[in-house]
Amino acid sequence: MTISKADLSNIRKTVIDVQRYIGSRVIGSERIVRFMFICLLSDNHILLEGFPGLAKTMLANEFANSLGLDFKRIQFTPDMLPSDVTGSLTFNLETRKMEFRKGPIFCNILLADEMNRTPPKVQSALLEGMEEQQITQGGITEKLPSPFFAIATQNPIEQEGTFPVAEALLDRFLFKYHLKYPSREQEIMILKSQVTSAKPENQPLGPEEILRFRQMVNDVYVSEEIMDYIVDIIRKTRENRQIYLGASPRTTSKYMKALRANALINGRSYAIPEDAKFMSTELLNHRLILNAEAIIESGSELNQAVIDIIQESVQSVKAPQ
Repeated sequence: MTISKADLSNIRKTVIDVQRYIGSRVIGSERIVRFMFICLLSDNHILLEGFPGLAKTMLANEFANSLGLDFKRIQFTPDMLPSDVTGSLTFNLETRKMEFRKGPIFCNILLADEMNRTPPKVQSALLEGMEEQQITQGGITEKLPSPFFAIATQNPIEQEGTFPVAEALLDRFLFKYHLKYPSREQEIMILKSQVTSAKPENQPLGPEEILRFRQMVNDVYVSEEIMDYIVDIIRKTRENRQIYLGASPRTTSKYMKALRANALINGRSYAIPEDAKFMSTELLNHRLILNAEAIIESGSELNQAVIDIIQESVQSVKAPQ
């Protein structure tokens, strides 16, 4: 199927409009909104890491509202149960049958707030939904609404009362995006935005239009040279002596779908090397495990050490012309 110029223009305008609107509400969010769009259109999920007070909840809420999608938030705590996420079986006195009562995961956009504050058993309740778009409880399987997009957050500095996030769950997130404090100018703009706020220019898209955009992502052309390029980047992470565990073949597959989505957002029906370079850090920074020697050498700058290795891997692979 050929993607028309009108469709390319429509998608690009939609993304720009949403970026502009959310950017007026959450100052400095334009870049992260782009990454959220890439995840949404490529049927993936995103992990946001940042200090408290950086408007992560507001960002997720505004993103859902601007697209006309159903939004729910779960505040993860140590005393939660998996059923608090997925739902539970209840006995209906009228029908004398067990019925499935749906949990908050049944929505279009789910904010899993402070995901690392709940035990691994509860974290695992997200796995089936994120990977298979369904929830199974007591032998009953229920499909999640489509589209389904999970946004998880975690605090990078607070360790008391937190639990490690399993590598299998981390791998389900396409990107791990590090949020930083705003600049002085941006912080002044935050104060001004509380007095006046813009309104979205267009009506929300709705689930049907998002699903149509997703279908277009699959039609974006990726040449064999680009495929070779992303495979070589991924394989470089497995060959680096500082890395104990590199990116998996699943990452390669996600990489290609993500760069297709980025090409579409840029108004192109074909992928180029810059699509791969643009997202390499956010795509790989939570998938690489450094060896003990590299961790000791990095000290408190572990995140920066991982970023440096990723950039070194990308630069060492010759991009196709």
